[in-house]
Amino acid sequence: MRTPCAPVRDLLGTTDVESAYGVQRLIASERIAEGARIIGAKIGLTAPAVQRQFGVFEPDFGVLFDDMVFCHRQPVPWSRFLQPRVEGEIAFVLGRDIDHPGASVVDVLRATDFVLPAIEIVDTRIAGWDLTIVDTVADNASAGAVVLGTTAHRLVGLDLSRIGMVLERDGEPVTHGAGHACLGSPVAAVAWLAREMCRRGNPLRAGDTVMSGALGPMVGLDGAGRFRLRLDGLGDVEATIERD
Repeated sequence: MRTPCAPVRDLLGTTDVESAYGVQRLIASERIAEGARIIGAKIGLTAPAVQRQFGVFEPDFGVLFDDMVFCHRQPVPWSRFLQPRVEGEIAFVLGRDIDHPGASVVDVLRATDFVLPAIEIVDTRIAGWDLTIVDTVADNASAGAVVLGTTAHRLVGLDLSRIGMVLERDGEPVTHGAGHACLGSPVAAVAWLAREMCRRGNPLRAGDTVMSGALGPMVGLDGAGRFRLRLDGLGDVEATIERD
């Protein structure tokens, strides 16, 4: 039976982030050995509203596996989650590697092929979302699933820091946000990720999908429902969570 566990900080301590990333890599290796494929990365804890929810005031990252990705309106089975919550984000799809440790927003702009509206369904194995940075890093940055829009947008002429967001559940707005809430801009968030991953010897590569982080507060998910994310200038995407 799938049940949440106690915080891993009880084993690793509250400040040993590098050991937590070691746990993350070990779990990823086990998944790869079982046949899963890494297709990109996700950034967590970017929005001040989310940081305040957990008392964690620095971003982290995890990996995306191929079986985490769903498309607009594709049914997402409720049974794959433990304690899911929903965030509105922008996904970046890279056309070039970003493989040097001093990566800047210019490098991100040059490397990005296109962006998509995206919903992330975050989840955690830690009971009650009782998290420190160590807990969420070890748990793959609380990655659950992502739902991607189907209309690509080039970054030329777009200022993602000014993008407004509305997330609706079953037609009713449940949270609002904006691009500047994501480390100042989703582009800046991806630059941070590129530097961190390069420093650890696993740089972002052409073809990777990157979830750039929440644009506003996360919303609890307690059963089946339909979530629609609307982004100014980038259209919308719908996540349909179904009981199975």
